Formats: sequence, structure tokens, C-alpha cells
Amino acid sequence: MQILKLTEEAFGSILTNMLERSPDSYPEQEAQVAAILADVKKRGDEAVFEYTRRFDKAEISADNFIVSRVEEEEAYAKVDPELIGVIRRAIGRIRAFHEQEKQKSWFMTEDNGMVLGQRVTPLGRVGVYVPGGKAAYPSSVLMNVIPARVAGVPDIVMCTPPGKDGKVTPTTLVAAKEAGVGTIYKVGGAQAIAAMAYGTKCLPKVDKITGPGNIYVALAKKAVYGHVSIDSVAGPSEVMVLADETANPRWVAADLLSQAEHDELASAILVTTSQEIAEAVSREIDGFLPQLSRREIIEKSLNRFGRILVADTMDDAIRAVNEIASEHLELVTKEPFLLMTKIKNAGAIFIGEHSSEPLGDYFAGPNHVLPTNGTAKFFSALSVDDFIKKSSIIMSSREALMALHEDVERFAKAEGLTAHANSVHVRFE
Repeated sequence: MQILKLTEEAFGSILTNMLERSPDSYPEQEAQVAAILADVKKRGDEAVFEYTRRFDKAEISADNFIVSRVEEEEAYAKVDPELIGVIRRAIGRIRAFHEQEKQKSWFMTEDNGMVLGQRVTPLGRVGVYVPGGKAAYPSSVLMNVIPARVAGVPDIVMCTPPGKDGKVTPTTLVAAKEAGVGTIYKVGGAQAIAAMAYGTKCLPKVDKITGPGNIYVALAKKAVYGHVSIDSVAGPSEVMVLADETANPRWVAADLLSQAEHDELASAILVTTSQEIAEAVSREIDGFLPQLSRREIIEKSLNRFGRILVADTMDDAIRAVNEIASEHLELVTKEPFLLMTKIKNAGAIFIGEHSSEPLGDYFAGPNHVLPTNGTAKFFSALSVDDFIKKSSIIMSSREALMALHEDVERFAKAEGLTAHANSVHVRFE
């Protein structure tokens, strides 16, 4: 793994390199996605089934578009009961964390009779997208569905691509039923996003779409934003480790590799104040690689987006961490809690040598749907907040309006909105 001195030039190169992973860098795919969205919007289910035959090689129609009760039972029979137990325990931890995020409606009453407040209500219908293909991601199911359930969303549906046999991956299906998904549709890719955003005869329109996917899914979500809400336009996975001379290089190497195996575009960066640790981590990575099943993907990821940066001071290292704003950040230092107070930008912060990033991916409880591509500077992890909406409440008595009406009228007239001013004035003629 390449070791660089943390200079302004090296840092600028890394930031430029990271931008290559942005969904804005794929104009050809964007045009393809736009065509699929327009087709589904025009032809509905007919287009959805046609794209499913073309891309997933599965014969899907109105008769088998929705996962049946029989298919659910078959999936439960195929999944190891011990894994089902793990899924249920994970659900308990994820739910307990998100319960702490719940917000309540509130009201305040002034002495003059003015009542102000905010009413918090859940979204009505949410669509969760879950990738299919070569891998199954039951953890993504849980992380997207459970906060929506905690928020009180009454109708949660899921779209996931079927295999050539027209079936959904059993672990994905079991996780969906355990988490509380109502209806599961066998469709993936941009066509699934289009169906959820615009609605079809078989798949009614949703209010919000969440969940990860490939570049076509990401671009489709970006394009339909406004027709529906979305969680974010997610990029490839990222991990950054901030380490000093006290870190265990073998553990740091293992954590970097755990993210590099996600995708050839995944980013794994170590920032350290120790040249010795930098070199030791690089050696450990070389030792691990022959043992790992996704070695080819990892090597491509590390060659393109993996770096070990050696900083002169911890302040320089922290500045780099805050500027890159990684999806996952591990603090493996002598005083990690002290450093944590200096971190401004990170999707999730893992503190101490035993807080390995995969713990957050699966079981700790906080959501693993996190901002990528530097958007941790202004976005947050998926939460209950993403599945609620807030309505302002205003009730004024005559006494309260009397005390305020002259100010309101002056403000309105200053903006040239005389009808606004008149709306208040007529009440005191």
C-alpha cells in the first residue's frame, strides 16, 4: 500500500482522486438512466418487466411480481436458523438505538393566548431498495427498514432484483420479513427506482426511497429527487483510520481491508503520525491479501484509492481527517476520546482499538447508511428523522394578533405585499 508524506501536494491529489468516485462523473450512465426512467414513467409495469428480463434474465409478470407467502416459507427453510437468530438479535440492538432518536410533537402557549408548536408525523409510504446480484445484504435491509418502523411509517415496501429463477435471495427475504417489510417486489436497478418514484399499476408510488445500489441506482435516485424524497446519493464505501504509535498495525490493516473488499472504487486511508506504524501496516496488508477471497477487488481498490499518509503532527492529521470527511472514521490512538472532540466531519466515529468498523456495519446499533464522498460535512447518518415530517402549528387569539398586527403590516408593506398587510388589517377595522 502506497505510503506518502502528508504534504499539501499529496493531500490535494487525494481529494482530487476521491472526486473521481462521485456519481457526477458518469455522464454516459446518466443518459441511460434517464431513458429508463422516462420509459417506466410512460409504460409502467410493462417497461419494468421488460427491463427485468433484459438485465436480470428473469421472467417476471404481474402474477409473480410480488414475493408470495410460499416463497417466504421457502426462504426461511433455506436460511440457517442460527443466522436467523443473529438477525433477530441485530434487530433488537438497531431498534434500541433508533428508539432514542424519536421526536415528539410539542406546543407552547403565550400569556396572550398565542399557541405555537410543531406536529411530528411519520411518512405514509416508504420504499427500500436492496441490491441483489452476486452478494446478499440483509444488514442493509435492517438498517433501512428499522428506523422507518420506529418512526411509525405504516407502509414499508422493498424492491430487490430477482435471480434468473425469479426468486429473491433467501437471506434478504428473511431479513425483510423479520424487520417488518410489508410487500416485496422483484425488481432492481434504475427501473425499480422509477417504479417507486412514479408508481405503476402493480407498485403504487412511495413518498421516500432509501437504500444503497450501484451507479445506475444512485443516478436514478438523484434524478427522481423532487418526485419523491431520497436518503442520499451514496457513493462507494470509505474508511479512514487515524492512528499513532500505540496502534496495533495488524488490526489497523485488517480494518482497512474490510472496506476495500466492498468495491473496486472503495477508499481505505490510514493517517498516522508514526512512520514505523505506516510501514508495519503496509507489511500486514501484504500478508493478509493472499488469504482473502476478494483479493482482486481489494488490490484494485487499494491501488486506486488506498493511501497511507504520514503526518508530522496530530494537528496536521486531524486537519486531513476533517477535510476528507470519511464515511467511517476509526480513532486508534492513545487518547481517542480527546481526539474525538476535535473531529468535525465523519459519518460514524469508531473509538478505540476494539471498535472495528464491521461492528457498526452489522450489530452495534447505529445506522450504517452514512454520508460518502465528503458529504459528512453537511449530511448525517440515516435515522428516524429521515422518516418523519414536521408541521408548524400557529393559533392566534385576537389579543395576540392585536399586539403584533402593526409590525406584521409594516413588514408586508416593506416587501410590497399590500394584500398580505390587508389580510391582517381588516381584522381591526
